[in-house]
Amino acid sequence: MDDIRVALWGLGAMGSGMARVLSHRKGIRLVGVVDSDPQKVGRSLRDVAGIEDSDLTVVASMDEVGEGAADVCIVATSSFVSDVKPQIEVVLELGMDCISIAEEMAYPSMADPKAASEINLLARKANKTVLGTGVNPGFILDTLVIALTGACIEVESIHARRVNDLSPFGPTVMKTQGVGTTPEEFAAGIEDGTIVGHVGFPESMAMIARALGWKLDGIEQDREPIVAAQERTGEHIRVPAGRVAGCNHRARGFIGDRKVITLEHPQQVQPSAADVDTGDFIEIRGEPGISMEIKPEIPGGLGTIAVTVNSIPGVVAASSGLVTMADLPVPRNLAGDAREILKVLRDPGSPGAWEAD
Repeated sequence: MDDIRVALWGLGAMGSGMARVLSHRKGIRLVGVVDSDPQKVGRSLRDVAGIEDSDLTVVASMDEVGEGAADVCIVATSSFVSDVKPQIEVVLELGMDCISIAEEMAYPSMADPKAASEINLLARKANKTVLGTGVNPGFILDTLVIALTGACIEVESIHARRVNDLSPFGPTVMKTQGVGTTPEEFAAGIEDGTIVGHVGFPESMAMIARALGWKLDGIEQDREPIVAAQERTGEHIRVPAGRVAGCNHRARGFIGDRKVITLEHPQQVQPSAADVDTGDFIEIRGEPGISMEIKPEIPGGLGTIAVTVNSIPGVVAASSGLVTMADLPVPRNLAGDAREILKVLRDPGSPGAWEAD
């Protein structure tokens, strides 16, 4: 079987990390890299991403990669359906499956039902698959939750919480979280939409509800500033005492007036300064009840890179159309040859799938 050919659109922090991982995965071959930054176009991956043994050159458009040149393209450019939909359409027109790390693409009909329907129809027409994924949404507060409910006879309610450190992130994330603002500026930013907190709660809730056969009647969200009592420092920012160090974002999903899903995501710069431990926590009330803790939290950047790359065989093996993580096999690490994993996912009962090495 030939290598799984992968193209990559977007060479920021996540895209560069994926390029490094993809370049050393057995059974996967990185065949094209696209970025709109003129400072990167025309340069080799060796120079741009530090991949010593790569001769690939960064190009400015997917058309330069070529129709049918890759089996799947990872789009790592934006968080929102409206931004990535035209890019996904280009990928499908070029005859490639598509994986997007846009948070809203984890369940795009929550943000834009019309766009989601159009993507689905185009993917089916092209006989290709489109998936939105990442560490969150895409894994921790949805896929992992769904997997844990598999050990329950009854599920009454779900409460999942992710506490992470914003310190490593750059200015774009700091701005959307309101870091460095005064409490008054934070409130104004929430009002005008420049401060959004976590992108993806409605998407994660919809994914969980659909997987469990629930129909949510409503979702409520609120965002509160986490104000620093003492100075906080990150890799790219200093937060004086009295300024906002992060955002505590909460969401609640209801069936009637019964609260069935609660998701929380308090994020702040240097939480240790406030004696806050990071971690991922899932509580399921039911029979039996389940309580899970991961401490410290799964790192956001590394987790997104891993979940995305590890989802490649599942996407290539999937039926056509727009899918979610709840529709695919649970992602697994590509420790061996990705082609062998793909073979089993395509036909788990085939001769040879169960043969000992």
